[in-house]
Amino acid sequence: MLARVEEPARTPRGIVVPPAPPASSPAAARTMRANRRRDTAPELAVRRELWRRGHRYLVDVTPPGTDRRRRADVVLRGARVAVFVDGCFWHSCPQHLHLPKANRAWWEVKLASITERDARTDTALSAAGWLPLRVWEHEPPAAAVDRIEAALAARAGRRRGGRPVAGPAGER
Repeated sequence: MLARVEEPARTPRGIVVPPAPPASSPAAARTMRANRRRDTAPELAVRRELWRRGHRYLVDVTPPGTDRRRRADVVLRGARVAVFVDGCFWHSCPQHLHLPKANRAWWEVKLASITERDARTDTALSAAGWLPLRVWEHEPPAAAVDRIEAALAARAGRRRGGRPVAGPAGER
């Protein structure tokens, strides 16, 4: 007989994730504790490429006019662009997501809640006049910065009073 998986509970703030189960092994616990919130290798690579190309930015800050709990990895204040360097596991990359076998049902709910939170964050940033850009950790830094620069150019075109310029394709 198949076990019935219930739909996760939702609140106005999103999916409610039950308390985390214990780690399946000491090695899994060490791996999870070692995850960093900021200054990950992919984030540093994107920041280095932005800096190399002459862009100046703020790191790990809340864009003004938005929820203080949402911090962008890179904020380009003048253009009002918030860049998030998303990890393939935590943000459910369609190319690289592999759910753990241990505690699979819990991970499905947890990762769905993160994806939903990302969507709410993007909506809130857009409503506040910011452009949220999502970069996957597997994306080459030069290609990611090319997309960021295209967005910056498009926003600069809009601010000059000219006709709106189309944004970059494939923003996620």
